[in-house]
Amino acid sequence: MSDNRYITFALGKGRLAKQTLAALEKIGITCEEMKEKDTRKLIFVNEELKLKFFLAKGPDVPTYVEYGAADIGVVGKDTILEEGRNIYEVLDLGFGKCRMCVCGPEYAKDLLKRHELIRVATKYPKIAKDYFYNKKNQTVEIIKLNGSIELAPIVGLAEVIVDIVETGSTLRENGLTVLEEVCPLSARMVVNQVSMKMENERITKLITDLKSVTEEDA
Repeated sequence: MSDNRYITFALGKGRLAKQTLAALEKIGITCEEMKEKDTRKLIFVNEELKLKFFLAKGPDVPTYVEYGAADIGVVGKDTILEEGRNIYEVLDLGFGKCRMCVCGPEYAKDLLKRHELIRVATKYPKIAKDYFYNKKNQTVEIIKLNGSIELAPIVGLAEVIVDIVETGSTLRENGLTVLEEVCPLSARMVVNQVSMKMENERITKLITDLKSVTEEDA
């Protein structure tokens, strides 16, 4: 491919984007435009390195990458699993670490052990379904929620929830506990399948450089 082609990054908004940019700076990739607090720009460019960046909502990042609107994306593993897009996951960046867990009141432990038909509230129906149906072989009713998932067992909507746990303090404050771990989570780099072929040299170098930085920080 021509050296004039830009490589485009889609970054999950918020803390993830800040951490990604900090990691990129360690390998000499900067984008000063993105640091301007009051900017209304949507696309940020590093002309010298022929790179473009844009911020997107986490769940949209894999979509931009799959369809080639972005060559590379950085997003949480939870989003990758839930969206199920046709993309390459190439690197665990090692930050944004947390866990996807089954949580609920202590008594729900027995319901899980006995494989009872229970209701599970979650923002992540695909991950929850895969865990219960394919890994545990337990039939459950999955209820999709968008807000405070911890509320579901408290008001009797569901026996347990499947949600992201960082410190567990919100669970404890509401009389809930981690009952089972579904999977560990962290920020991952994903790549469009065509871009990986067409821009293999540039993207592979980028992955290698970032990998060495993440291993130093580990």
